[in-house]
Amino acid sequence: MTLVYALILLGILIFVHEFGHFILAKSVGVKVLKFSLGFGPRVIGKTYGETEYVLSALPLGGYVKMLGQSDVPEDEEEISEADKPRAYNFQPIWKRFSIVFFGPIFNLLFAVVVFFFIFLGGIPYLLPVVGEINPDSPALRHGMMKGDSIVEVNGSPILRWDDMTSVIHGSAGKEVRLKVKRDDTILDMTVTPEKKVVKDIFGQGKEVGLIGIAPSGKTAVEKAGVGGAMKNAVGRTWDISVLTVMSIVKLVQRVLPADTIGGPIMIFQMAGQQASHGPMSFFTFMAVISINLGILNLFPIPVLDGGHLLFLGIEAVRRKPLNEKVVLVAQKIGLVLLLSLMAFALYNDIGRLISGKMFQ
Repeated sequence: MTLVYALILLGILIFVHEFGHFILAKSVGVKVLKFSLGFGPRVIGKTYGETEYVLSALPLGGYVKMLGQSDVPEDEEEISEADKPRAYNFQPIWKRFSIVFFGPIFNLLFAVVVFFFIFLGGIPYLLPVVGEINPDSPALRHGMMKGDSIVEVNGSPILRWDDMTSVIHGSAGKEVRLKVKRDDTILDMTVTPEKKVVKDIFGQGKEVGLIGIAPSGKTAVEKAGVGGAMKNAVGRTWDISVLTVMSIVKLVQRVLPADTIGGPIMIFQMAGQQASHGPMSFFTFMAVISINLGILNLFPIPVLDGGHLLFLGIEAVRRKPLNEKVVLVAQKIGLVLLLSLMAFALYNDIGRLISGKMFQ
């Protein structure tokens, strides 16, 4: 079933990405010759109207083939005068840019839609209820106990755990006034968070204030309505997009180790794991991968959408296309980089499988 879930996930995300290219091409009048899910040999296919819809053997990608589409003029097919108004390479730059751009954009929009329907059922949040208390911590020294609810910090009401921690983290060495509910009693406490160095998600140390408590894990659900669900869906998509870009930057800076890069085996296994936790986890994972796919495709590497956008941007500035030899060399370099990255990711996946460290 892991393979089935992975193929469902990849199939949907590839379809969404290619459909972005496809629908924009159709909307601006460009003739689409082929819409393919997958690469390589044709498995099944059928022609509707002027477009052939194909399912190909290798499910790790897809493509939309348009009339006259080529970055290299020598590869262009002969196009009649009658067909030139509908040929990709005879379109103004803004149309070609839009067609390329809408593949990644559709991946981001798809994530917004998935998060919207998830949040429409309610947005879960962590309650400010104390779980474990560290020994010899400010919280323990001031009499805080497991099960206490923190209802106020410095005079401001607290509903969520994150609301409380944001104040405490920024108050290292400063007194913080707390109101704590224990059974039916409200207790006043004044606690001074200790300055500690903790690691962020990238493994980098940062100084924060801590009082030595952990959440109990109790949650509640906020009914957001249509407007709230959409606002949170856009916000979550933006946050993950920024995190994706920052992760790539940290990889380049060697803050994150290279062995954190994962490939298709990792995605296959994680798809199965998330599906085993229920539809909500599976679709959340799908939305995250869709965002990653959209962001990565916007990087200015030849053979990716971002590389095509870069060529179009240069063409707009120069008012003429790049020299075909320059385009060919750039595409070959981009292809080598992409294949090298895929090979390295696969190497990491195999290493995790052999070592037994793959998501234990």
